[in-house]
Amino acid sequence: MKIIKRIALTVVAIIIVVIVGILAIFSYRNANYYKLVKTDKPLEAQYTALGPYKVSYQEFDSENEAFKKNEIWYPSEIKESASALPLVIMANGTGITASKYKAVFKHLASWGFIVVGNEDENSRTGASSSASLNFMLSLNEDNTSDFYGKIDVDNIGIGGHSQGGVGTINAVTMQDNGSYFKAMYTASTTSSFWGQENQLGTDWSYDVSKVNIPYFMVAGTGSFDAGTAEDITATEGQGITPLWSLQKNYAEIPDTVTKIMARRVNTDHGDMLTHADGYMTAWFMYWLKGDTQAGDVFFGDDAELLANENWQDVMRSQ
Repeated sequence: MKIIKRIALTVVAIIIVVIVGILAIFSYRNANYYKLVKTDKPLEAQYTALGPYKVSYQEFDSENEAFKKNEIWYPSEIKESASALPLVIMANGTGITASKYKAVFKHLASWGFIVVGNEDENSRTGASSSASLNFMLSLNEDNTSDFYGKIDVDNIGIGGHSQGGVGTINAVTMQDNGSYFKAMYTASTTSSFWGQENQLGTDWSYDVSKVNIPYFMVAGTGSFDAGTAEDITATEGQGITPLWSLQKNYAEIPDTVTKIMARRVNTDHGDMLTHADGYMTAWFMYWLKGDTQAGDVFFGDDAELLANENWQDVMRSQ
């Protein structure tokens, strides 16, 4: 019996070591995703890497129990900075609140942005993003705050993944302070199929025809994102963000708006937040910080996005 007990204890110890090792690997991958994402072109590699700024963090309890708190990542040198910094609000995907993708916030903040999220699990209406924006604007006016006068109110962006893509669109088009936003980005926005009354419900719906600011939308070619359905009428094979949905959204945005769509090759829904992060960063660098090099990703006959083997189905308005 003693031998059997020793063997059992040894097996349990081995299992624990394996589990701890697996968790350590996952933790490392999540925290260091920008080192592991495959890049194909120089600018994609440049903006996927961490930026030049050290990053600090603060959080504040929210008055709304559903949103829980406002979480802020920002360049550590903000107090000494003579100039205000651009702000990016991030809308949560389903089950992926701000506290669960800290590395993405840190990455964007390392490029010189103040980045803000919350713990809302129902971001689709845009209400929590709107509330976070109002909170940051109040800090900008509060002379006791580290953010007093540090937010460039003329350069505010918003982005979101999955349900957060729906929330991003609705924050821009449906919320009272949506006019503050200068540029927007979405990864794998839940398609309009799911926003029907007989699906997830109409609070998942949105109207991109009301978008009037530069918009970069992406999704993956993996099966969960892409599905097999070819239009909104299909009752089977509807992915989260199929190609038909991207194309439909792109077409409905006014042609007077700068708009770009693309799909990341061999990437599925859960990885789009991190695997497209380099080009999200470049998008905000161009529109909110005036980085002309970042614009070379998207604009001109030699735009990097057009020749990048990681991306396909690119459409641009100009």
